[in-house]
Amino acid sequence: MRIVLARLVLLPLLLAGCGNTLWADLVPAGVARTEAGPEPQGRALRVTVRGRASYATLVQETGERRLWRTGSHQVIETDAGRITATSGFGEVLAATRAEGPDPLAQPAALLDAPARARRMVDLMRADRTPDGMRFGVPVECTLRATRPEDPGLLLVEERCRTSGAGVLTNRFTNHFWVAEDGGAVLQSRQWIGPNAPILTVEFLSPAS
Repeated sequence: MRIVLARLVLLPLLLAGCGNTLWADLVPAGVARTEAGPEPQGRALRVTVRGRASYATLVQETGERRLWRTGSHQVIETDAGRITATSGFGEVLAATRAEGPDPLAQPAALLDAPARARRMVDLMRADRTPDGMRFGVPVECTLRATRPEDPGLLLVEERCRTSGAGVLTNRFTNHFWVAEDGGAVLQSRQWIGPNAPILTVEFLSPAS
């Protein structure tokens, strides 16, 4: 899997143009849940932010790189199961660039030994003012996998640290629930910026 550079102009242009699940208990305790409404036809994500759920439908696809948009004009770019760009969540994750292969592409190998990964991200505030833009922020991570109680699944835990000019050191952990057979991401909880909420994303069709 290759994480590609998201074009900075694409997400703003998309914004301008525009039940309960097996993992419902991933919403933090004490946060009220809001149901997403009827599931849309076709390929979609179920996105939960601070207990509020919505659906994001597929608007563009190039290989494993896909753009999704919610009814409230939030945009998510994914590369296979990893979120690589966002808009509409407060802080903007403008782009992600991997330095080397992504270990998430081979989750079963992480059962035997953890792997390290490094990527660079570009961040900006929602108003996109120059003083709120930070380019080339390094994200250094360690990934390992375990077998949860659910048969046929692997849980990949990715512990990360960010630092850099204009960014306070930030530590976070991403979680990916993947199919043991084939490694497709089914569900994830991912960091999208130091001043943005954690996104819980369920792929209603597996992210392969």
